Amino acid sequence: MRKQILACVLAAFGFGWGASAASGQETVKIGLIVPLTGGQASTGKQLDNAVKLYMRQHGDAVAGKKIEVIVRDDGAIPDNTKRIAQELIVNDKVQIIAGFGITPAALAAAPLATQAKIPQIVMLAGASIVTERSPYIVRTSFTLAQSAVIIGDWAPKNGIRKVATLTSDYAPGNDALQFFKARFTAAGGEIVEEVKVPLMNPDFAPFLQRMKDARPDAMFVFVPGGQGGNFMKQYSERGLDKSGIRIIGPGDVMDDDLLNDMGDAALGTVTAHMYSAAHPSPMNEQFVAGYRKAFNSRPGFVAVGGYDGIHLVYEALKKTGGKTDGDLLVAAMKGMAWESPRGPISIDPETRDVVQNIYIRKVERVNGELYNVEFETFKDVKDAGKSQK
Repeated sequence: MRKQILACVLAAFGFGWGASAASGQETVKIGLIVPLTGGQASTGKQLDNAVKLYMRQHGDAVAGKKIEVIVRDDGAIPDNTKRIAQELIVNDKVQIIAGFGITPAALAAAPLATQAKIPQIVMLAGASIVTERSPYIVRTSFTLAQSAVIIGDWAPKNGIRKVATLTSDYAPGNDALQFFKARFTAAGGEIVEEVKVPLMNPDFAPFLQRMKDARPDAMFVFVPGGQGGNFMKQYSERGLDKSGIRIIGPGDVMDDDLLNDMGDAALGTVTAHMYSAAHPSPMNEQFVAGYRKAFNSRPGFVAVGGYDGIHLVYEALKKTGGKTDGDLLVAAMKGMAWESPRGPISIDPETRDVVQNIYIRKVERVNGELYNVEFETFKDVKDAGKSQK
């Protein structure tokens, strides 16, 4: 009798353990590493919201697998990013890491993705070099080169001959400056002042005074998403909005989720970027309406990067039949193309970078709100940084 009881207990234990292991194999875990505190908190919130919205709309299961997203806040501090990524991979057994609010954060995680052989979906970081740091990185956001080249060509054709530049002092800021400057000066434009500002907790005021004193036709500005509101506040306080000095640049400085709070000082700003909440398509109208309803705010380009990033994961899992092998997933992502709220996009199979339309937009008041209104489109733009190489 004792032997029978013991056999039953062991069998029950064994069955329970086996069921648990099978259940674990049926779940795909994604580690979402985003800045939810600090100066980049608004961007992390957009990424988190966008992933939540997509999963509400499309369910939390794909290809027979349940999707579990584990959100971690790195505060946009690369050392935190690296530690969190390692914890997610080793302790939580995630099969994918995603998010990454700034380029240094994405670069910090890259060696871990390579070592673990798992996809790293970059939903925001915009320096050209990012995808070169690991064969497992796939990007759904943009590169600064894509927008800087476009606005660098546009400015001299539209009466802007003298420009002062203000860019954040890190890799994306350097990319933005390099590619704008090359195109703008090649067309006969002149850079009359050039300043770089600290990435973390920048005080723009002293740099803005230098911009004002240089008396350019326009300021070329790159600050990362989330810092545009503070920049525009100090721009107004220094009286530059009344000086006749226009703002041009990549679209990060005019992020849609902060635009309404910038006031009339933002009116007339011309930027080049891959998304506007005013993008005229049925898909985008549905996306904006869904985001507003869910989170009582307007989505910006950051949210679209997150929305398309989780879409890429879902579609890759469909192609692999739910298999989570990193090499299989990355292979499935290469060359993938789809219609996004921003327009048609694809993943370059050679670089694993996003190919997309870049729009020139002007800030206008529409139905009482400020929007980046698109007025010119450049189709299927690749990363100019890699194209040059």
